[in-house]
Amino acid sequence: MSQPLPRIVAWPGTVPALPEQLQQLLTFALQQQLPVAVWRLPGTEHAQLCLSLSADSALTGLPPALTPEAPAGFAFFPFRDSDHNPALFLPADIYWHAVAPDQLHLDSTDSRASQLLAFLATEHANDPDPLPWHLSTQPVPHTTSQDEYFRLVETGVAAIKSGQVVKVVSSRAARRPLPEGFDALRAFGALCSRYPRAFVSLVSAPGAGTWLGASPEVLAEIDENGVFRTMALAGTQPLAPGALPQHAIWRQKEIEEQALVARYIVSCFKQLRLREYDETGPRTVVAGQLLHLRTDFAVNLRQVPFPTLGTDMLRLLHPTSAVGGMPRQAALNFLLAHEGYDRAYYSGFLGPVNLPQAGVSRLFVNLRCLQLHPHEAVLYAGTGLTVDSDPEREWQETEMKLSTIGAILR
Repeated sequence: MSQPLPRIVAWPGTVPALPEQLQQLLTFALQQQLPVAVWRLPGTEHAQLCLSLSADSALTGLPPALTPEAPAGFAFFPFRDSDHNPALFLPADIYWHAVAPDQLHLDSTDSRASQLLAFLATEHANDPDPLPWHLSTQPVPHTTSQDEYFRLVETGVAAIKSGQVVKVVSSRAARRPLPEGFDALRAFGALCSRYPRAFVSLVSAPGAGTWLGASPEVLAEIDENGVFRTMALAGTQPLAPGALPQHAIWRQKEIEEQALVARYIVSCFKQLRLREYDETGPRTVVAGQLLHLRTDFAVNLRQVPFPTLGTDMLRLLHPTSAVGGMPRQAALNFLLAHEGYDRAYYSGFLGPVNLPQAGVSRLFVNLRCLQLHPHEAVLYAGTGLTVDSDPEREWQETEMKLSTIGAILR
């Protein structure tokens, strides 16, 4: 039996403009110390919001079930599940979609929901104070210097040459000061405008802190037609002014890196004994001012006897070889020993489950993201290493990726 969304109620009182609606919903959530997520799907114009009425109910230990019977909500999972970076699932106690801005999905008999309706029904003057975004209780991660990153790349290449790993994805964190008057919600809107083909998100939860991002990579999704999709995305180069993606020339290193990720996805299908899938690519795609190689995979769940395929693939895929490496456990062990910092929710995954309707879920790898701190942001970027990797080129690739999300700080 499916888990329906709470019933629809009308927005109380006069319906304000969309930005004010989002501001009011976020203000209530943050003042009440509740977890909340706002997102905009690729190729769409309308934001959505999921608000949980209990901070405790957001904690979970397992990836969400991608079936119509599973609860509706928003998943926010770390690269590695741990006590200080818990896997989160925010139940959709309150759900709002800008397509129908005069409606709220909620249970109005719940005392917290009734408080929200009363809050929204009152007049709200423009508050000059910034919203009280959730802050992580963990220390700011170590930020890698250029020399340190060069050594990490060299160590990774040596591990590949010695046969410890086939591929490893190194990454680093960078700290940037927040500009005066920085507004996370306004930055969310700026990312939506700047990156229309990305999954743009703003997630704020007790313990996890506040994360803002624009990801180009689907981890697992099931659409309204019952089609499961995932992708192999790897290889990076800058988009030259006036250049067309189809004219891009790729080096052997990027072609090999992307092929490894695609083969890993095929191996996951084989583990589930699934042969009925469509594979398209690789092709060159645009993500902001960057180009990537992408191969798409699709399975029509209405034509194969695998009702739990989405859930099973999610558990096999995360963390993908595109963010960790291959073989997976050997690569993860290498990163734990040599990367030198805690990725937290960077290169984890996030997205809506059974929203806006049962059976529709879209999860993305948490790339091109930053974490907010009181006076600065921590940005993250990584690169896939192969035997042909050059430290200088890998550093420059991380610089390009950092500039994607860092643009909103300038």
